[in-house]
Amino acid sequence: MIRLPAASTSVPDSSTGPTPGPAPVLVATGLEKRFGSTQALRGIDFALGPGEIVAVMGPSGSGKSTLLHCLAGILAPDAGAVSFEGARIDRLGENDRSRLRRTAFGFVFQFGQLVAELSALENVALPLLLNGLGRRDAQDAAAAWFPRLGLDGMERRRPGEMSGGQAQRVAVARALVAAPRIVFADEPTGSLDSLAGEQVMELLTTAASEQGTSVVLVTHEPRVAAFAEREVVVRDGRLSGLAS
Repeated sequence: MIRLPAASTSVPDSSTGPTPGPAPVLVATGLEKRFGSTQALRGIDFALGPGEIVAVMGPSGSGKSTLLHCLAGILAPDAGAVSFEGARIDRLGENDRSRLRRTAFGFVFQFGQLVAELSALENVALPLLLNGLGRRDAQDAAAAWFPRLGLDGMERRRPGEMSGGQAQRVAVARALVAAPRIVFADEPTGSLDSLAGEQVMELLTTAASEQGTSVVLVTHEPRVAAFAEREVVVRDGRLSGLAS
């Protein structure tokens, strides 16, 4: 069991946090991150409510993906704090952060990053297997997603035997199958045409809402951000507040 360090009691500026209500599931304060001479994040505050879907927008190179990676525990910030459900995660070691990403977080990336050697069913079941669920139970749980994906009969196909949109829907199911508290989606439609992208976003947002999963969605496309409940903009490593 992961023992998380105590969280700071400071609260981000209300202009970048969710509207008043339940306590945020994820809070970041004063995040800074540098890569060599490049300052990617410059003191960002951010908060995510339970079940909330937030789009993080901004041009290429603005720092939005770096922000997502720090929020998800993929990168450790150089300064600032990240708290998940009231406990600090930025102070965890890599093994504990990896375990947290397996048990509480789900991920969807631009190119899906499915395991090419595994079938669609095995890819969706993979998070459950890594968390210790038996193979039969994991595959039964994974199989239940395929009618929702509109992919009946494709359970045994490998990623290379599916279209980009079909493979990305499998990636969404893999992210959600373990009922994570948060899904982090980094340009999830960036490699898809507009129709396939809309299908993927409809699946992601509907399924996340049904199971109460929060979503942090990084995108530069307004049509994708429109699926979110709230939008924020990253420019030059700073969070500029609500998008119009």
